[in-house]
Formats: sequence, structure tokens, C-alpha cells
Amino acid sequence: MYVAELRGDLQGVASSIQPRFGNALPCKEKADMPPKLTHEIITAAIEGFETQKKRIDDQIAELRTLLAGGSSEPAAAPAPPKQKRRKMSAAGRKAIAEAQRKRWAASKKAAERPVPEVASKPKRKLSAAGRKAIIAATKKRWALKRSEAAKAT
Repeated sequence: MYVAELRGDLQGVASSIQPRFGNALPCKEKADMPPKLTHEIITAAIEGFETQKKRIDDQIAELRTLLAGGSSEPAAAPAPPKQKRRKMSAAGRKAIAEAQRKRWAASKKAAERPVPEVASKPKRKLSAAGRKAIIAATKKRWALKRSEAAKAT
């Protein structure tokens, strides 16, 4: 029941603003264009919403009077009590700072110790005899390939 009235009121606010501002309100044909919110449009919207709020507050007051023992004035929501901020003593801060320094020192000490690497093998060197053997094998392979190429032509 009230939802239908609210919808009607919203349409009423929109229709009351439209004559004042023309096509400044967004419409279905221009859905891709953002609305231009001017100071006048915002002011008119605020006025409309305040009117709705007043009407709703009046309806709530009427309903409260119908209830047994209810008051006719709107009840304000109680603010949650703020918790008092706890303070730390200088000794407490000093203890926390010292503990943090101790953790940092342990962390840095662990980072300084390099992990012992496994002794890497020394780089292998090719002996002169080994090099001569590789050169001879390569020459033999190329000679064989050239002879096969000569036979094919």
C-alpha cells in the first residue's frame, strides 16, 4: 500500500520538476547520455524528497498513535556508545619496541648467513690430444660427405 504511494509520489516529483527544466531529466530515448545535474535540478530533487519524508513521518506518527502506548513523535535512534580509547604506558611501548628490534636483529642475522653451497666441480678442460681427436673425426666426416656428394653428381 505504502510502496504504491511512494511510487506515485516519485512520479509526481519527476513530473513537477520536468516542466521547470524541460529535457534536463534523463529519459528513455537518451539513455546513453548522462543527465546534466545542475544546481536547480538538485535543489528541486531535495525539495521533493523532503516533502516525501515529511509525509512518511506523518504516516508513521499516525500508526504509532494507533498502537497502544505508542508515542506520536518520531523516536531518535540511540547512538552507539563510543568506546574509550585505551592508552599504552611508556613502559609498554618500550617493551614492544625492544621486542621488535630483537626480531629485526634475528631476521638480519639469518639473512647474513649465506647458505653453504655444495662445492661446485671445477670447469673441465679439453686436453690437446682430445682436441686433435675431435678435429680428425670432423675432417673424416666431412671427407666422407664430400665423396658421397661427388658420387651423386
